[in-house]
Amino acid sequence: MSLLTRYLKLINVEYRTARQQGYTVRSIYRAALPWIVKRPIYQTQQLPINVYYFSCDRDLPEQVASIRSFIRHVGIPDKFTVVSDGSYSPASCQLLRQINPCVEVVDFARFIKKNLPPCVYAYASIHPLGKKLAVLISLPVDKVTMYADSDILFFSGAEKLLKITGSSDLRPRYLLDCATALDERLLDKASENFAPVNSGFMVVQKPLDWEIPLKRLAQLREPANYFTEQTSLHLAMHYNQGVPLSPEQFVVNRDDEFIYQDRHCSRKVALRHYVSPIRHKFWFHPGLGK
Repeated sequence: MSLLTRYLKLINVEYRTARQQGYTVRSIYRAALPWIVKRPIYQTQQLPINVYYFSCDRDLPEQVASIRSFIRHVGIPDKFTVVSDGSYSPASCQLLRQINPCVEVVDFARFIKKNLPPCVYAYASIHPLGKKLAVLISLPVDKVTMYADSDILFFSGAEKLLKITGSSDLRPRYLLDCATALDERLLDKASENFAPVNSGFMVVQKPLDWEIPLKRLAQLREPANYFTEQTSLHLAMHYNQGVPLSPEQFVVNRDDEFIYQDRHCSRKVALRHYVSPIRHKFWFHPGLGK
């Protein structure tokens, strides 16, 4: 191995190039949003479901791209509700609504239930993910309901979601995480960390029973943290007999973090959650501007 090859490997040119490309494409996409949201999406399939997101103005480009990818590859739901953390500007809200008539933007304070336990309000007051937990608990579920984070892209394999929405099996579906990222303080025993839930996406057909995770949250003596929200959903999913979605088709994976390519973009993939370490790969896909 030559000295130059060793040097390039040491500084990981592929990884740095990928990150720079992601940053550049995102910047261009952000500047082009007023035109992108007006581009027609050629989809006629209507879906009797509701889809919810929780996001902030900082993530507007990802939010637009995620919604457009869902419509393109899955269909047009009865309602797309973007719950704002309170930071979305009127101009950003207008851009989101221009994607499709089914898209609405609702402020966090107006969306959440008024009778949430004090521990949820306390968590929401100190951490953005506390607000997300309040949103998940407040989801109105009167038909098939999906929740997605803004950093999720849907691909051609997302037609698999149609089988779930038409299923008579009412058990909730969740993303299987690629690692255990849980607040251990909420777990009563080690076996409760089995099949870790990633809170970026879920499908429910009836309201979740949140009694156990909320009881655990109320008993915390220290402040809730970054992983408390995901752990609360993890417990809720398992105590409601949740079923993991196929990790090969519904992807949460970081095995390509330090290489240039996106290993998980194919016709077989339904969606990928581009978690923070690989967020730049979100912007690698040529269909984003369509």
